[in-house]
Amino acid sequence: MRRARFFMVNKVELRHLRYFATVAETCHFGHAAKRLSMAQPALSHAIRQLEKELGVCLLARTTRRVELTEAGKFFLDEALHTLNRLDAGIQGVRLFDGGRSGLVRVGFTAAAAFGHLPLMVQAIRKKLPGLEFEIHSDLSSQEQCDKLREETLDLGVVHPPLHHTGVELLPLCEEPLIAVFPSGHPLAEKASLDVDDLRDESFVTEVKPDPGIDDEVMKMCLNAGFSPRRKHVAPNLPTLLALVAAGLGIGLVPESARAVPMPGTACRHLRGAATVTMALAWHRSQRSQVVANVVKAFDAYLPAF
Repeated sequence: MRRARFFMVNKVELRHLRYFATVAETCHFGHAAKRLSMAQPALSHAIRQLEKELGVCLLARTTRRVELTEAGKFFLDEALHTLNRLDAGIQGVRLFDGGRSGLVRVGFTAAAAFGHLPLMVQAIRKKLPGLEFEIHSDLSSQEQCDKLREETLDLGVVHPPLHHTGVELLPLCEEPLIAVFPSGHPLAEKASLDVDDLRDESFVTEVKPDPGIDDEVMKMCLNAGFSPRRKHVAPNLPTLLALVAAGLGIGLVPESARAVPMPGTACRHLRGAATVTMALAWHRSQRSQVVANVVKAFDAYLPAF
């Protein structure tokens, strides 16, 4: 069990701990005084004050060398722990104050989480290595906007357009919609496909379709001269793909959904397919410097997407 580390002596100052640690490291008052940029007599006096205050001898002195006593070895461990924690705290608060450290809560749609989350987090950590991430995945764009307004999310990765006021957007990339078939489906065997090839198919859709995706699916199909026949609904993207694998219909999903592992499915590009935008979202009322820095880092790494 780790012992508690604390000092009960009121007159022991941090400078005493630094002086003592330096002498213990060099085992020489002259070398320690030079490193500390102070006179040797002043250093010797400070160490004697420390020993007097503690009531123990910390250093065994000879004409040539200084050695730690058993009490000195114990106290050195405690002193270094205190000094290291202080230095870490100073560095941490400086990072935090500049928005380079802290926790950022990010929401993702399922497709974005599987297809883009690793690249995004790696890109941000190159710029802001002190950040910690709290990931909320499998959220629709609307759910993320609600959570941004409620301040339970700091950032979201969404598919605009959004029917929500107060949300700012940074477009990240465009990706085409692709068709997902059960393995062995006749259309999956064709070398190339048009949207019109899907007119007689049954579609699997999500219970709460993302407006940014659903609007493009409907527009794409209507432009091809038909309205999609929605036969089954799923609560999320992985379940949608599972229903497709079961042969209950086909799906139209963003290309990033290819990253979702689902045996029994086949993904195919479509000529004339619509594209959907993926964007970083935050609420206009957001004032966190951490969030502002993440947005800047995303903006700088846009070519990676």
